[in-house]
Amino acid sequence: MTVKPGSKYYPLFEHLQKCHGEETTLTFKEVETVLDDSLPTSAFKKKNWWSNRDSANALQAKAWVSAGYHIDAVDLTKQIVTFCKFQAEYNIQKKDGAVVWQQDAIKALRKHMTLTQAQFAQELGVRRQTVSEWENGVYDPDRSTTKFLELIAKQADFQKTLSEQQ
Repeated sequence: MTVKPGSKYYPLFEHLQKCHGEETTLTFKEVETVLDDSLPTSAFKKKNWWSNRDSANALQAKAWVSAGYHIDAVDLTKQIVTFCKFQAEYNIQKKDGAVVWQQDAIKALRKHMTLTQAQFAQELGVRRQTVSEWENGVYDPDRSTTKFLELIAKQADFQKTLSEQQ
């Protein structure tokens, strides 16, 4: 599920990517300001418009899900919506206190950095398909890449996040 540049909801995706809190609450008016466009009538009348569904017709949901959020609460009367960061559980293994850079650890780091596979690949200087293959366990990164992943993880405060989850 990805939102495409040029989509009506792409500006919302970009806005949410820049949010650093675990939770972000916006009024419907603020969402319209971010979009520089009006929300459809159904957004004001139907709670299910704000659902986190994975559907070809739910372009709006692609915006927040792709940015790593889900809708936590919608108040149609007050016209506010609360987005929460999606927290997934990953099976990250450690050896001698260091992260073992296998599929779950790589995906968790990428998600922690709120990057798409393409953005993460660019950061690492590899192809997007390579990141996908790592995340799907096709193969593990080589030794020099794991050293680079350690450096990136340190810069992104990834170890701190791991400590908080344990």
